[in-house]
Amino acid sequence: MFSIALFNLRTLPERKAAAFTAVIGIAGVVGVLVGVLAIAEGFRRTMTVSGSPDVAVVLRGGADTEMTSGLERDATRTIGDAPGVARDANGPLASAELFVIINLPKRTTGTDANVPLRGVQQGAFTVRDNIRIVEGRRFATGRNEIIVGAGAARAFAGLEVGKQIHVGQNLWEIVGMFTANGGIAESEIWADTDVLQPAYHRGSTFQAVYVKLTSAAAFQQFKEYLTTNPKLNVKVERQSDFYAEQSTAVTRFITTIGVFIASLMALGALFGALNTMYSAVAARTREIATLRALGFGAGPVVFSVLTESVLLSIAGGLLGGTAAYLLFDGYRASTINWQSFSQVTFAFRVTPHLLGSALGFATLIGLIGGVFPALRAARLPIATGLRED
Repeated sequence: MFSIALFNLRTLPERKAAAFTAVIGIAGVVGVLVGVLAIAEGFRRTMTVSGSPDVAVVLRGGADTEMTSGLERDATRTIGDAPGVARDANGPLASAELFVIINLPKRTTGTDANVPLRGVQQGAFTVRDNIRIVEGRRFATGRNEIIVGAGAARAFAGLEVGKQIHVGQNLWEIVGMFTANGGIAESEIWADTDVLQPAYHRGSTFQAVYVKLTSAAAFQQFKEYLTTNPKLNVKVERQSDFYAEQSTAVTRFITTIGVFIASLMALGALFGALNTMYSAVAARTREIATLRALGFGAGPVVFSVLTESVLLSIAGGLLGGTAAYLLFDGYRASTINWQSFSQVTFAFRVTPHLLGSALGFATLIGLIGGVFPALRAARLPIATGLRED
């Protein structure tokens, strides 16, 4: 089998045009598939990388997002005093937060888009321990100062440190820029929640409380205390679960679209592979018949044709995967988060798992595209084949 397969591969230079066409077709399929799925993978990572199992998010009971939640100040104090909450010299590690949407122009198009403006307390920098100030400083308590996420600064105009923007009824000074290990917080703008509340006529209400727990194991005790407290009507989730839920709808939609488009293209590549292999069998009719006359069975003939088809598909898969990695990995874009209707900046991610899956998809195309020509070659009557010119 291997001897015939190697002999078959040595004839590829004589059929290089058809082989090259098949390789390019499969490379296109793999490139599109990897490129689209890299969007979903990048968005999913942005939404989940900041999630920590020892951080809890508390919303109003029945609320699915921060936009639909509301908590009074007394409730936020009760949450901060709950068992399982970590503490330092300044008190419980908790941040009662406000979430509003503002409009800012995009750098690329100049059109306005929704940007999340989050009011936080100073405890937010301890609760979210991945926040790093990379330029300037933190905002000062009680002042109209804001800090911007690195992703928001790249995507939207006028968010450079030292500038001012007019938001709501106030003029805000940008005093710092922060990163969050590529997480969703980089798409946000942060301000002091006590300054943001009167600017948006929110009184003493908040929308969520982020709490640092003593450990991941303390979550259940913390949740039971709050959900059984008759004075409260709250929903408690781990931060990691909360962000994962928010990413599900978008990643599922993008993945579905990507697989659908790649499947349509795969049909074209499959017909291309079939045509290539049928042409290869037709060009080698006398050669195959001669091998059969010398005593080689149908099995080696089928194996040789399938080997060529699969190797061409793998070559196309490697070419398409490499091109997709070079073009898309790390490419930055933004899309809307359907949970908050605000823009999220993220980077495409071409992962080894994604490349492996795409290569497997290409191999499957090669197998399907080679099996029918291989069976035709194996069933070809010897006498008929020997008479072919």
